Amino acid sequence: MADKKKETLVLIDGHALVFRAFHAFPPLTTSDGELVNAVYGFTRILLKVIKDLQPKYIAVAFDMGKPTFRHTEFVGYKAQRKETPSELISQLGRVQDMVRALNIPIFGVEGYEADDVIGTIAETMKNKVKVLIVTGDKDAFQLVQDDKVMVYMPPRQREDAKEYNEKDVEEKMGIPPSLIVDYKALSGDQSDNIPGVQGVGPKTAVTLLKTFGSVDGIYEALQDPSKLNGEQKTVLKEKLVEKLVNGHDSARMSRHLATIDRTVPLSFVLDNCAVSGYDKQKTVELLDKLGFKSLVNLLPADEFEKGVQEALF
Repeated sequence: MADKKKETLVLIDGHALVFRAFHAFPPLTTSDGELVNAVYGFTRILLKVIKDLQPKYIAVAFDMGKPTFRHTEFVGYKAQRKETPSELISQLGRVQDMVRALNIPIFGVEGYEADDVIGTIAETMKNKVKVLIVTGDKDAFQLVQDDKVMVYMPPRQREDAKEYNEKDVEEKMGIPPSLIVDYKALSGDQSDNIPGVQGVGPKTAVTLLKTFGSVDGIYEALQDPSKLNGEQKTVLKEKLVEKLVNGHDSARMSRHLATIDRTVPLSFVLDNCAVSGYDKQKTVELLDKLGFKSLVNLLPADEFEKGVQEALF
């Protein structure tokens, strides 16, 4: 009988890990002067993920580098972010070279973010295999469904790798995965320039959601204050009510912007993502060219090269 670990589909948020690697590792260049610190960090994480999780299926998703539906609907979306450094952009091609060298499929759809692509694949596959989303971005917490979809955060300095189920998400965020987008609807998301409700911070957002169950529950309660119970009246102070009323439209828009789209038009065939043979010699040569000799020992061994065949027998 196949090992349960072999029945896992690992979905890697390529852009999230590339950005993380770029900022985590100091400048590193090849003998030809090519900057490759993000390539090194990403490759190191990827190889560790393969070794530690031993997936039966694996795929990587990337942003397409073009405006998404969120930018079209809200001109301020991510507007406060500085432009992606050219030093990082120049490394994306090498990152994808490394992914292809390991014979791992790459997915991306114009008009959508890697999150949306991953969310759609996870939603499609969750009843067929266990889905593990590898990312450093907590936005993916909204996708977590126990025994079906979980989030795997690779290790950071002073932190171990962590696999998040629904209980873990609730312990970390104070709310279950199903309320992550409602949380952002209220408190916003500074990194993505999602406004939320002005004056409502993370703690207040959690308290409101625990009391009323959802953003819809909050605004339904505000329509008829006479039906509020004692606890609800205690939470809804006059100034907070004013903020919520004034921020109604912003809350609705923010929830929409924060919601990962799970209906992206894409073609996904699970068997095409089965772990399969890769050209080890070619991969070693690429690592050598980039000056990553220390990563050669992390390359998948025979079981990865044989791939799905071992999982079936």
